[in-house]
Amino acid sequence: MRYNTNRGNHSVYCLQFHYVACVKYRNKILNNKVSERLKEINKSVAEHFGIEIIEQETDKDHIHILFSSKPQIEISKFVNSLKSVSARLLFREFPEIKKQLWNGHLWGPSYFLATTGQVTLDILKKYVESQNDKNV
Repeated sequence: MRYNTNRGNHSVYCLQFHYVACVKYRNKILNNKVSERLKEINKSVAEHFGIEIIEQETDKDHIHILFSSKPQIEISKFVNSLKSVSARLLFREFPEIKKQLWNGHLWGPSYFLATTGQVTLDILKKYVESQNDKNV
């Protein structure tokens, strides 16, 4: 298997992750407008951390993100920033969704995170891309 590697001062690495977060109570609030804004916010947060979002797509109640990271990044801090920044900005820009989610939480407390080493990136990328079919 051939890896697409990145290089640091003292390392060669290929760190790719599959992240899934669900809207609190699985409320179906990620319509097209909210979904597109969420993706923009995620890209901005990722750039701040020096992380590359390879692919991201939403269904009405969750989001999948494939991303590539550097070894020195604390993934838990990145994920927490994704959740907190997106919640704050989406509630501010789309106040109607806050009414659907009592207690002021956009995301459920847990999330899924896996390295992509057990499945090829192409398979995961096709899977994430296919999530858009459910947005219609």
